[in-house]
Amino acid sequence: MSDWLPLMWSSLAPLLHATVSFTIPLTLITFTLGLALGLLCAIIRLFGPRPLAWIVRFYVWVIRGTPLLVQLFLIFYGLPSLGITLDAFVAGLIGFTLNVGAYTSEILRAVISSVPKGQWEASYSIGMSWRQAMWRTIVPQAARVAVPPLSNSFISLVKDTSLAAAITVPELFQAAQRIVATTYEPLVLYVEAALIYLALCSVLTALQSRLEKRLGQYGGFLEDRS
Repeated sequence: MSDWLPLMWSSLAPLLHATVSFTIPLTLITFTLGLALGLLCAIIRLFGPRPLAWIVRFYVWVIRGTPLLVQLFLIFYGLPSLGITLDAFVAGLIGFTLNVGAYTSEILRAVISSVPKGQWEASYSIGMSWRQAMWRTIVPQAARVAVPPLSNSFISLVKDTSLAAAITVPELFQAAQRIVATTYEPLVLYVEAALIYLALCSVLTALQSRLEKRLGQYGGFLEDRS
């Protein structure tokens, strides 16, 4: 055990480098793209033409009904058989974006549906178009309700990026695996990687709590004014 600390210290720099260079960018990019895709899918499900709504429903059904790891394998290892070869990071971006989009679409569909119909009627009564009512009235109210589940999805995504190691993306867990291959100390390195994930998620959880508290105060302020 006395050798653990020097090993953990010497491996800290490459693990942090992998975190900053791959884990964090993979999380931020895929969540942003997935959130945009999820919002588009939610709007189509609620207000779009039936054929498009059925396509979106099928996409959500497939993604939510299959493991993320299988989806990553299909994109990275399966598509080359069709002549489509992707870089590991790009394959990870596509896989995680599609996964996040499916799950966030259900969250956003639920919160948009939860906004009272009276808000639509009030928007139309002051001359707003459907688009204006959606973006100026409905989405801001739905966003406040969506923050907790979306924040939880974001924190889960940070941990799920470890699956990208299976398609050779050199993120945090992959970096730990590479060091294990040379040091033969899996327990030490995997504990260290787990602690880094824990630190990231703890910071995000604290930020989530502060954001929810601020939004709660803002919501109370609006209710008092109304």
